[in-house]
Amino acid sequence: MKVTEARKITDSLTRTSKMPGLSYSLPAWECKTGSKLRKVKGSVCSACYALKGNYTRYKAIKIAQYRRLAAIKLEGWTRAMAAQIIRQKYFRWHDAGDVQDLEHLNKIYEVCRLTPDTKHWMPTREAWVKKHLDSKPANLVIRFSPPMIGQRNDSWPNSSMVVDTGATCPAPEQNNSCGDCRACWDPLVKVVSYGKH
Repeated sequence: MKVTEARKITDSLTRTSKMPGLSYSLPAWECKTGSKLRKVKGSVCSACYALKGNYTRYKAIKIAQYRRLAAIKLEGWTRAMAAQIIRQKYFRWHDAGDVQDLEHLNKIYEVCRLTPDTKHWMPTREAWVKKHLDSKPANLVIRFSPPMIGQRNDSWPNSSMVVDTGATCPAPEQNNSCGDCRACWDPLVKVVSYGKH
């Protein structure tokens, strides 16, 4: 499948200046767990970065996110995603938004299998995903993100957390760029901590 044909199915992928590759942005308004956590004081989602800044400043971004969300249900979505990702060394699932349901998760797994030379990373607050880690492709790192600022979770093979101080993510000191760091994609890095933003 040609990339131009693939985009007609998936809509565009996103390119954030911070990361080394492409990503797939969905509307944070549609996060299953995150939409509940937004109402909880002290939760990471109560100050969600994907509900402010450029995500809301430009109407076209939100419109595109909703088109991508609808596209997941389309026939050929997995092949179309793979056609666009296959030449990427690194890919991030959901720089905004989160996995919607098991069907969505299984489609992500299939995309990863179709792109074995790409390292995939998916952060999630959806605890039910843990039941499905056994079928996860080896080239995908899923990091569970606990809901509260400062909360750590070591029960998953990989996780992340948001902290007030002592973040391990070097991006703030690197002009908001990953630079050479690939910790988020590295299955040997158990926990990555990000500064609150």
